[in-house]
Amino acid sequence: MKHSTCEHGSGPMAETLRLPRRFGRALIWLYRHTLSPLVGYNCRHLPTCSVYGDEAIERFGLWAGGWMTLARLLRCNPFGTSGIDNVPFTAPPGASWYRPWRYARWRGVNPS
Repeated sequence: MKHSTCEHGSGPMAETLRLPRRFGRALIWLYRHTLSPLVGYNCRHLPTCSVYGDEAIERFGLWAGGWMTLARLLRCNPFGTSGIDNVPFTAPPGASWYRPWRYARWRGVNPS
């Protein structure tokens, strides 16, 4: 199920709008297949941070999904959170492109 309006269209304009999303997901793919095997698979959350980032960018695009991923990475530390923390199905209320920090959950995990 796609949550972005540009995923439902077709043609050259829709392909152009998908480029940032594909770029972000390609960076995550590169991390998963190069650096992650070297440093080990040890994430404090389920799903892992790379899976979370991939899903957030696919669902919300590079801008909003990138902010969600940044907040998740900052929470994934020995003094941070742990446990099940899924990507939200909808953008949080009050989130907009000019207030990107509102897309992210900076403390705690998903209440569901």
